[in-house]
Amino acid sequence: MRYHTRAFIAAAGTALFLTGATAAYADGSGHGEARSVQTARSAVSASSSATVSATSGPLGKILVNNKGHTLYLFQSDKTDKSTCNGDCAKAWPPLKAHGKPTAGTGVNSKLLSTITRSDGSKQVTYKGHPLYTFVDDTKAGQTNGQGLDAFGAKWYVLGTDGKEITKTPPSSPSGGY
Repeated sequence: MRYHTRAFIAAAGTALFLTGATAAYADGSGHGEARSVQTARSAVSASSSATVSATSGPLGKILVNNKGHTLYLFQSDKTDKSTCNGDCAKAWPPLKAHGKPTAGTGVNSKLLSTITRSDGSKQVTYKGHPLYTFVDDTKAGQTNGQGLDAFGAKWYVLGTDGKEITKTPPSSPSGGY
């Protein structure tokens, strides 16, 4: 009997968490569910050290997180300072970490660091650029945020050399690598 009670409580808690996350981002943009999933992923990845790796594709060698999701820089950011907060950070979740970030395959560990965001959390940087994912990149390798002008500046994929990649990805039905 105790087992069933624990299972019910666990299921109810999970449902409550996911419902709350969806409601928090249901802003009429049609991306509430994608954002709630991304928020859950961010919460899980923020609970451990973040890993930044490299992958190759149509845009060249780019940085990705531990789930293979593309990492972007925001041109409005100043070196070692994030300017993306509030609604911006909901659409472009910062790559957060507790502790030192880990360099995966193809990444120069000397270029990885963290900064302290305005909310006190730690955000991963690469060659001084704060790193972000994009809520509309729902699968590994997608680059749907490449070249978008949002929240006052452009967003670009970051290359393994620490420089923004400004070319446009070729059109493909898969939307990614």
